[in-house]
Amino acid sequence: MAKKTKVLITDDHRVVREGLCAILETKDDIEIIGEARDGGEAVEKTRSLMPDVILMDVSMPGMTGVEATRIIKREFPHIGVIALTMYEEQQYIFDLVRAGATGYLLKDSDSAQIVAAIRTISRGESLIHPSVASKILAEFSLLAEGKGRKRGVLEHDLTDREITVLRLVADGKTNKEIANVLDLSEKTVKNHVRNIFHKLHVYDRTQAAILAIRKGIIELEPRQS
Repeated sequence: MAKKTKVLITDDHRVVREGLCAILETKDDIEIIGEARDGGEAVEKTRSLMPDVILMDVSMPGMTGVEATRIIKREFPHIGVIALTMYEEQQYIFDLVRAGATGYLLKDSDSAQIVAAIRTISRGESLIHPSVASKILAEFSLLAEGKGRKRGVLEHDLTDREITVLRLVADGKTNKEIANVLDLSEKTVKNHVRNIFHKLHVYDRTQAAILAIRKGIIELEPRQS
């Protein structure tokens, strides 16, 4: 039997936690191992339960989702964190990127999107809701045009192929999409991505993209609106 993805649900509203539980309990490949009411409890339960993926509310009383994510990713970089945000909370997005969140969903996402996000993050990839992606892209563009360029190019030993893969990662493409673009096997792309993480000393795709843009390794062309 395939290993189940262990999920911790964090939200200060009980009705939201119950709703997420109702959605996920019907999936054979997902196991809910706990719930947390705030960021502090999320950190404590992460340490004791060791989930594979955390659904993390952004705005909570006490320790916020951003603070909790920062602590969790520092201690357990392999654990995936999916930030759940409202439209009006998108000012937190770049803070979440810096904190290490690997998935971003709006709270009004349907059940299929939530399940797909958990499965995607559990495979070590990133998933970003389109409206959230536009916010991150705007911040990327500012980095490319401003401070990032002034800081000079980071010394690295990435190959030309790895830089090409990294550029596609920063553009939000999955391993499968990158494989199609470059006419490579998905396994080869996965190996390239793993090597990129190792060489840049990062733990996920979002951190790799931010570092690469900020340090001038790659440039990201703004999407046309």
